[in-house]
Amino acid sequence: MRDEDMEGLLGAWLQAAGAGDRAAFEQLYRHFQPRLTRFIQRCCSRPHVVEEAVNDALWVVWKSAANFRGDSRVTTWAHGIAYRCMLKALRDREVGQEINASAVPEAELAEAEPFFDDGPDRELRDWVRHGLATLSLEQRTTVELAYCQGESCEEIARIMACPSGTVKARLVRAREKLKDVLPALAEAAVGTRAH
Repeated sequence: MRDEDMEGLLGAWLQAAGAGDRAAFEQLYRHFQPRLTRFIQRCCSRPHVVEEAVNDALWVVWKSAANFRGDSRVTTWAHGIAYRCMLKALRDREVGQEINASAVPEAELAEAEPFFDDGPDRELRDWVRHGLATLSLEQRTTVELAYCQGESCEEIARIMACPSGTVKARLVRAREKLKDVLPALAEAAVGTRAH
């Protein structure tokens, strides 16, 4: 289904859910629950935070469906809610602690990655995942929204409640950091396999 068609369907479900249609909300839930889970997992990788944030986000979607004004795509709106729920869950549970590669145990990083087979791209995914874990939460979220969720800079700015210039700057800084970090991670991986 084309993105425009999907957005139209999501809009119809959201409007019906706003009028109290539980079946329409169930369709929204089935569509957004796995997507929001992957989005939040890739940003913070704390299982308890992921579950709490996704549940809270979907509750807000249900309660706020009638208030959706159509100023953005439904997907952008849902990502914005999930992002704010994630930040709240992190503040509540982590007291503002920045989550980064040194703060996240290897086992949690492995749990956060959605299941993929152990095909030839597994090593590349692990390498990129470790690189992304070195970014700040804001940079990692911006990269996830831009490159994995397909959101534009303007949509990311709405989701993260910041100017689009800030989004662009975060993307530039993230790419620069990854350009420095990924080669070192590759060397470490090659060294580990050699031993």
